[in-house]
Amino acid sequence: MTDSAAAPAASASSPAPPDAPTGLKRGAIGLGGAVVMSAALMGPAVSVYFNPQLVAAQAGAATPFVFALSMVASLIVANGIMEMARELPSAGAFYTYVSRGVGPRAGFVTGGLMFVAYALLVPAELALMGSYAHDVLKQHGIDVPWVAVSLVAAAAMTLLSVRGIAGSIKTALIMFSAEVAVILVLSVVVLSKGGAHGLSAEPFNPARSLHGVSGIALGMVYGVLSFIGFEAAATLGEETRNPRRNVPRGLGYSLILVGAIYIFCTYAETIGFGTGDGDVAELADDPSPFVTLGQTFAPWLNLLIGLAGLSSIFAVTVNSNNGIVRILFAMGREGMLPRRLARVSPKLGTPVTTVLVQSGFAVVVTLLLGLWVGPFNTYAYLGAILTFGIIPVYWLTNIACMRFFRAPSRRFNPLRHGVLPMLGILLMVIPVYGSVWPVPAAPYNWFPYAVLAYIAVLTTTAWVLGRRRPELLSRTGEVLAGADEDEAAEATAAAVTTKQAGA
Repeated sequence: MTDSAAAPAASASSPAPPDAPTGLKRGAIGLGGAVVMSAALMGPAVSVYFNPQLVAAQAGAATPFVFALSMVASLIVANGIMEMARELPSAGAFYTYVSRGVGPRAGFVTGGLMFVAYALLVPAELALMGSYAHDVLKQHGIDVPWVAVSLVAAAAMTLLSVRGIAGSIKTALIMFSAEVAVILVLSVVVLSKGGAHGLSAEPFNPARSLHGVSGIALGMVYGVLSFIGFEAAATLGEETRNPRRNVPRGLGYSLILVGAIYIFCTYAETIGFGTGDGDVAELADDPSPFVTLGQTFAPWLNLLIGLAGLSSIFAVTVNSNNGIVRILFAMGREGMLPRRLARVSPKLGTPVTTVLVQSGFAVVVTLLLGLWVGPFNTYAYLGAILTFGIIPVYWLTNIACMRFFRAPSRRFNPLRHGVLPMLGILLMVIPVYGSVWPVPAAPYNWFPYAVLAYIAVLTTTAWVLGRRRPELLSRTGEVLAGADEDEAAEATAAAVTTKQAGA
């Protein structure tokens, strides 16, 4: 998928085309907002509720060790993304990075893959929200159809996206804080009571893996997947203050923050069930181990545990929707999609048309697939497909990093721009391998090949565009955030303030 003809070497402050529409609202959020965007999209409560039991089936009592190892792997993968975000702040994020680092055809393919990764995540989460809310409410004697919950969530998501990124981030911060508070409180309660058989360092001993090294590797499939979403802040390159500094830091800080939460909570889960082989088997067989721990150690938290799950799902929904809206906006602005997708409301500073189109798409997919295979299967199927969509994006971005910084005009660092990107590519082979071998049951067994077929279609389309409309592809990745101008303005304002203070 690499393109031998690199994209035109436009400067970091390349002006938008003459017919470019009004841009997104500059400086709407700061470093904290970038951290929340990525952290909330990882969905700590959802991951803690549904992933540790899958890891435990492979790695046994060493589950917390696997999550620690997965955090390190994710930080290595993030290195290339952070380096590109520092140089190319843009709402297009990966689409822009790959266009400028590999070539316009590869950038087009990346944009198509991002659509699969983010656009399908929204209906997946809406379906999960409906399914989970229906189950939680039914436990308390309230029977609400999952469809009704999903539609209400979709309406709230759309309203927040239309009103602007600042409001969405504030909502995500509130929900992220609430879900983290609940899972941390329960973890503290479990550990303060000594868990099932007392505290122990065994969960951090890789030798406790049920299946040795292969158990650690297969467990990392679900450990690494728990961190997918850390890249979300990259789509805010045009709405973050000082994006060259704050977007990369937001990516790194969110990974460390959420990674620490995962390690602590999975340690509490493992200790809560016990580290013996029989105890680990119970953990692996429990579909909702965190709920079980709540019923065992803190029954008074049961309702809050359910609400924390809903809060986490909604935060993921809102942030993933904002992410794909900005990708579509960037592609529309450069003519790769209809230009009306790049129209921005002068009053709100948001691409309202794109928000409505994306929300409509999400609702249609949620209802059609949810009514066909059920809401939870909708979440599971779409989640598997979008995972196969996002991992090639990570690969392409790290390839872009290696090529971009080899240009004579840039300072190449062998570690950051060579060794770590290559290692990041290799590490992302682990979840792919674990997802295709042993061969899963249908329909999961054909999802990878469906995504490969989609990539083939994207590649063919990019090749045809390159032959028939080369001027269109030549514009990919050209429109950046104008970060240089923003930073210069900030520096000028600071200098004026200092001078006035001195006077």
